[in-house]
Amino acid sequence: MNILVIGSGMMGRALAYDLAHSPNVKSVTLADIDFERAKSAAAMSDKIRALQLDSRKFDDVVNAMKGMNAAVGATSYSQNLLITKAAIKAKINYCDLGGNMDVVDSQIALDAEAKAAGVSILPNCGLAPGMACVIAAGGAKKFDSVDELHIRVGGLPQHPQPPLNYQLVFSAEGLINEYIEPAEVIRNGKLAKVESMTEIESLRFDPPFSDLEAFNTSGGISTLTRMYLGKVKTLDYKTIRYKGHCEKFKLLLDLGFAGSEPVTLGSSLLTTREFFEELLRKKLPSNQPDVVLTRVEISGILQGKKSSL
Repeated sequence: MNILVIGSGMMGRALAYDLAHSPNVKSVTLADIDFERAKSAAAMSDKIRALQLDSRKFDDVVNAMKGMNAAVGATSYSQNLLITKAAIKAKINYCDLGGNMDVVDSQIALDAEAKAAGVSILPNCGLAPGMACVIAAGGAKKFDSVDELHIRVGGLPQHPQPPLNYQLVFSAEGLINEYIEPAEVIRNGKLAKVESMTEIESLRFDPPFSDLEAFNTSGGISTLTRMYLGKVKTLDYKTIRYKGHCEKFKLLLDLGFAGSEPVTLGSSLLTTREFFEELLRKKLPSNQPDVVLTRVEISGILQGKKSSL
């Protein structure tokens, strides 16, 4: 297969590496508006070639998809809808890392067009949303009926550095988004929305990950609330961080660091959120050893008995 990966940041680079080492992949085209970044990442393998591409330009994206069997979106979620439409026009399969349910709903609305084109479109295929949701749904299938379904996921540095004890493993834009938008949950069998960065709980894994916390964040639950509405009493998703992270980060948000107010920096005009995102990119580590922690807890009736997994 010939695969197009759009975006050569942390996620796109990793995707290109894995695809290039797959025996069923003939070539990987790694596309980015920053051609030098794409070229640097493409040097990982002879099977990868770099392409300069502005993924906000529909016709250019369609042209880049010519000759491809599939495409993967690893750029900002704000571009996923345009890329989806381009994949349908180019008649190739497409998946992306998701991150925003409004965008995902717009992609789902293109179902009939995708079927007519004979292609599969799979949004929200990251860690969470994505893999964690698949694990949760797979576990729930084993039960006769499910009462509660709790998902806890976090990508963490193995060697945390204060003050936030966190490193960027995906975009700063996506991180802030999941911290400020409301989270969908099912409570008492009904769909509800709760404020993100609330309802902190303590969490323990095997050492050295024994002093952790988890709190509500948006997006990670994907469409599970719709799948299980009317079928479960409780369904929620929380992000795992080192203890103390939520309080410190929420303080910055409460002070307005993710707002839309304009800030003049020299000759540049940015919003406070754009300024904050740039600070996070500059100040937080992004290439140190990391770890993914995942815990899915399910309770209900299993083989006729009350059980928990």
